[in-house]
Amino acid sequence: MTDQFPYPYTLAHAHTFIQMAMQHTPARILAIEVDGNAVGGIGIHLQQDVMHKNAELGYWLSEAYRGRGIMTEAVKEMVDYAFAHFDIIRVYARPYGNNKASQRVLEKAGFVLEAHIKGNIIKNDEMLDELIYAVRK
Repeated sequence: MTDQFPYPYTLAHAHTFIQMAMQHTPARILAIEVDGNAVGGIGIHLQQDVMHKNAELGYWLSEAYRGRGIMTEAVKEMVDYAFAHFDIIRVYARPYGNNKASQRVLEKAGFVLEAHIKGNIIKNDEMLDELIYAVRK
């Protein structure tokens, strides 16, 4: 997660996020649901200016549900949804270099590693690599 997400995350933060997520039609941020429970989230973030045919993908999943293929399926479905509902030609994601699970999810969902930028992210006082994965329409 980027530092845009507050920590600790309060109920007030959750209410603000839900209000923001509900502003767009068609929806751009969706819950990941398993057996009637929201266990994660996934969003498509349309870009502007010279990147207006691109969208960034972001996602998270509760630890209790990881390792079951849920996120890979959610990513595939969100990419299909994004290409069907928005005038874009590319969806990309930027996992941190130490997030091997996210890299595997993207690769299983058909994304290709386009760039590996060394040491350009600082998260929790740790210097990390940025990876850029993408899939094209």
